[in-house]
Amino acid sequence: MSNESRLQLNVRVSAETIKQLDEIVDYYQENTKVGRVYKGDVLTDIIEKSHQIMLKQKSMKQK
Repeated sequence: MSNESRLQLNVRVSAETIKQLDEIVDYYQENTKVGRVYKGDVLTDIIEKSHQIMLKQKSMKQK
């Protein structure tokens, strides 16, 4: 994770969503070699990847 400033995001999500996030964090932990994996880092990774896909889809629509 870069040294950019970080903000806290407080959201309410369902218990099922938390369970899914915990499973994803466990998966990341088992399949990466970076040490401890945090929920915020996993969420950041998912959002960045989703954003890249969205931008690619938007650019394809404009062609």
